[in-house]
Amino acid sequence: MTTVSDGVRAEEILIASIADMLDGLSHIAVGASSPVPGAAAMLARARHPDRTRVSVLGSEDNNFFTDGGKELFDCAGQGRIDAFFLGGAQIDGQANINLVSVGDPDKPKVRFPGSFGSSYMYFTVPRVILFRLEHTPRTLVEKVDFISAPGTSEPNIYRPGGPYALITDRCLFHFDREKGRFSLASVHPGHTVEEIREQTGFDYDEPADVPETRLPDTKTLETIRGPVAAQIAEIYPGFAAEVFGIEKAA
Repeated sequence: MTTVSDGVRAEEILIASIADMLDGLSHIAVGASSPVPGAAAMLARARHPDRTRVSVLGSEDNNFFTDGGKELFDCAGQGRIDAFFLGGAQIDGQANINLVSVGDPDKPKVRFPGSFGSSYMYFTVPRVILFRLEHTPRTLVEKVDFISAPGTSEPNIYRPGGPYALITDRCLFHFDREKGRFSLASVHPGHTVEEIREQTGFDYDEPADVPETRLPDTKTLETIRGPVAAQIAEIYPGFAAEVFGIEKAA
């Protein structure tokens, strides 16, 4: 990613936008290989340090779990996680995600590591934010080839959790659980409404006037580039070096 506007990097816009969706939550959990969501969770905690707890799997400084994913799943099942992040090789318009394979599942073109606990977290965590940096018809498809975790369930299924939003390198979608579809919420600086429609493989709702995603204000940027950058460097030193210029420890 590159600088977008007024010296603000695209990653910083994503971090601030995600943090806005986490505002005031009690417990935010972040899985592996998630530097942008992890930084957003830390920004949300910086805004409400007495209210918000952050758990980042793999971190020594920002993870109170001692038994990895087992405790994460226990907390989710007990209703003690308010927000989590999921991605997928494919995501469709009903917020189904695919983490298994592309093409015929019996003869896949490409295979991925697998679903792990994605479906469980999708059903139990109230605010699941889908995060995908590549926004193309290849990744945002009309229908996923394999459903690792369903975005919606039948009315008689008890499901306190589910999709809240989808944020990409181009825009932000909100998800309407009653309609079972996405709505375009904002377009990131440097991108257009027409581009989003062209690069999205599924249909979605669109208001008459689509706002541009807000740039983070001065205070937010200072927090991101200061304490948040230092904290995220502990687990993602490469990301911190590339985005914030923090040199890797020898």
